[in-house]
Amino acid sequence: MDAEEHKLPLSQNPEWADVTPIPQDDGPNPVVPIAYKPEFIETMDYFRAVYKANEFSLRALQLTHQAILLNPGNYTVWHFRRLILDALGIDLNEELEFMSGISENNPKNYQIWHHRRWIAEKLGTDVASKELDFTKRMLFLDAKNYHAWSYRQWVLQTLGGWENELNYCHQLLEEDVFNNSAWNQRYFVVTGSPLLGGLEAMRESEVKYTVEAILHSPENESPWRYLRGLYKNDPKSWISDPQVSSVCLKVLSAKANHVFALSTLLDLLSHGFQANQEFKDAVDSLRPSNSDPPDSDLAKAICSILRHVDPMRVNYWTWRKNKLPLSV
Repeated sequence: MDAEEHKLPLSQNPEWADVTPIPQDDGPNPVVPIAYKPEFIETMDYFRAVYKANEFSLRALQLTHQAILLNPGNYTVWHFRRLILDALGIDLNEELEFMSGISENNPKNYQIWHHRRWIAEKLGTDVASKELDFTKRMLFLDAKNYHAWSYRQWVLQTLGGWENELNYCHQLLEEDVFNNSAWNQRYFVVTGSPLLGGLEAMRESEVKYTVEAILHSPENESPWRYLRGLYKNDPKSWISDPQVSSVCLKVLSAKANHVFALSTLLDLLSHGFQANQEFKDAVDSLRPSNSDPPDSDLAKAICSILRHVDPMRVNYWTWRKNKLPLSV
C-alpha cells in the first residue's frame, strides 16, 4: 500500500474494493447512541468484515494498526492482531518497536502491556535487557506505574536479567527514598533473585541499609515496613535483633517524626520484646501534656500517645489498646 492509498478513506481505496464493511449493530432503537467520528466508524466497519472473514493479511494487519490508534483499549483488535502476526510470521522485533510508541502514549493500558508480554515471551531471553530498559523509560515517566512494575517483575522471572536489579532499586531510592514502589521492588529482588541467596542470606546487609534509610527520614513509612518484611515468618529474630529495637529508640529519643517508631515498638512488645527503662523513659517523654494519665503498661502508654500524634488512625489505636492483655 503506497502513501497516497493510505491517505484515502477505505471506501475509496482500490485495495479494499472487494470488502463489504459491516456496520455496528446497535439494535432497532438505540437509547443513547455513541457519536463516533466518521473515521472511527469506517475503520471499525472494515475491521468487522476482515475479522468475520478470518483474513490474515498485511492489509488486515495495517487495519488493526489504524484501529488501535483510534482506540488502544480494544481487546478484540489486539487479539486479532496477534492472530495475524502468528499467521504471517511477522518479525516480532519490529512489533516491539511499534509497541514502544503506543505504550508511551498509553502507559496504563492493560491491552498494550498484555500484547507486549505476548511478544516478549515469543522472542525469549534475547530481549530481556531490551525490555528492562523499556520499563526503565516508562518508570522514569511515572515511578508508580503499576503496569510497568508488574511487567518488569514478569521479565525478570521469565526472561532473566537479575544481575543489576538491586543496583537499580538503590538508584531509585537514592533519587527518592519515599518511592514505595522501589522499596517493594527491592523486596521482590532480595526474596526472589536466584543470584542473592534468599532473604536470610541478605538480611544483615539489608537491615543495615534500611536502618540508615530510617534514620535519614524516620517519617517515611516504607523502610519501616521493609524492615518488618526482612523478618517475615521469623518473629523471634525480629524481636531479638538489637538493630531493630535500637533504631526505634534512636528515633524516639530524637522526639520528632516518631509515629512509626512508636508503632514498631508496639508491635515488638506485642510479640514478646522486653523493653528496658531507657525505652520507658523515651516513650514517657513523648506523652502530650493533655493526654490520659500515665499508664504503667508500656504498650498501653504507646497506644495513648499514638491516639494523639496520629489522629488519622485514632480509632485504630483505641482498638489496639483495648485488645492488649492486662500486661505485655
